[in-house]
Amino acid sequence: MDFTLKIYRELLESLLRQGFLFQTFAGFIKEPGDRVVILRHDVDRRPENALVFAEIERDFGIRGTYYFRIVSEAWDEEIIRKVYEMGHEVGYHYEDVERAAKKLKVQGSRFRVQGLRIGSGSEEIERRIAGEAIELFRENLERFRRVVPVKTICAHGSPLSRWDNRILWKYYDYKDFGITGEPYFDIDFSRVLYLTDTGRRWDGEEFNIRDKSFYYEELKVVENDPITEQVATRSKHTSTFPKFHSTSDIIKNAETGLLPPKIMMTFHPQRWTDEFIPWAKELVWQNLKNVVKYLIVRHRLNIE
Repeated sequence: MDFTLKIYRELLESLLRQGFLFQTFAGFIKEPGDRVVILRHDVDRRPENALVFAEIERDFGIRGTYYFRIVSEAWDEEIIRKVYEMGHEVGYHYEDVERAAKKLKVQGSRFRVQGLRIGSGSEEIERRIAGEAIELFRENLERFRRVVPVKTICAHGSPLSRWDNRILWKYYDYKDFGITGEPYFDIDFSRVLYLTDTGRRWDGEEFNIRDKSFYYEELKVVENDPITEQVATRSKHTSTFPKFHSTSDIIKNAETGLLPPKIMMTFHPQRWTDEFIPWAKELVWQNLKNVVKYLIVRHRLNIE
């Protein structure tokens, strides 16, 4: 049975047996190892599950990176402190562009923003939203840093929103806020295998709207902007990395030495449990979400 804490422990044991070093994202940015796994955890909800993950990793003597959203279903200051005190990295899972768009009542191509007329170009809309979003980002980052130090950030992506939170860095630079890295911008995924449990499977590209190993083409290159220029050069790479469906597939390839030397793995802790009823509920809920996300993906492809 996949997506249990039991098989998560088996995965960690397998990777350790193969000599992989586990690094936080901040540690990887500073000095990447030669044979390394970056354990990234996106805490979208159920922070108590993230605490269990953190305890398991502590017991194995390894560290991961935990990105918490600042929303009621994910924000728990006591748990955030406990995770940090175990030696793990904690970062901000930001969604300020989406929040700014809602605040300005911008929806789809229709908008009701004072000072912008209907029919204005998307660039003008984006700039207005980004201006509002950067202030939200500043406030939320300061709130986060009153709890624990924050060195890296990672975008949260809602499949039902048309707004990608990463467009904030089309107009601003996160390094101005003392941030050293953002995975979607600061990892060369032509050299690092990216695995994510989005869709409750490891090969869920057809259900995956935001959590991709490249920044899709809607991010236009801004002249003399090193961030967007850097991402644009990586956005169309052709990956020769293997693909996996289940956690057992990853373990088998680890045991046979077929995994590449550098890997980032993204986990959503709310999906992982040994308790059958919560496990079954998550399975049913995720399958329903996958249907919706698949339809959204097909709809957007048809529009394009």
